Amino acid sequence: MPQLFSADWMNELKDLWNGDPEVKDKLAAINFNSIIACGLKGEDKPIGVFVVENGECVRAGDYAGETPDWDMRAARKDWLKWTKEPMGMVGLGTAYTFGKLKFLSGDYGAMLKNPAMAGPFVKSFALMAKIDTQ
Repeated sequence: MPQLFSADWMNELKDLWNGDPEVKDKLAAINFNSIIACGLKGEDKPIGVFVVENGECVRAGDYAGETPDWDMRAARKDWLKWTKEPMGMVGLGTAYTFGKLKFLSGDYGAMLKNPAMAGPFVKSFALMAKIDTQ
């Protein structure tokens, strides 16, 4: 059972992402390219990184100093909760509004207004729930 955001965990997410047409193919349709980092609130650096080119995750693993387009942070207990009970669109909005999910980089508002991005983003939380996480 991999640790949250460890290289093993990030690579399991990569495989799930690339195997899900509701994420990969929908993002490929809008030529989505991004470096996505995840980590814990209050820490200087993210823990894991996820590199997406044309919707496909081409690299995932430990954060190594990349400049993220998206840097998402939350308390460990919240991340673990979301890996057990993935958020939908309403839950995501609530987590953001109440500060449980922070974006140190990335435009959350613009993402939500774009259904081609919002749908796959929410679906990515469902993918996280498929990983047996500690």
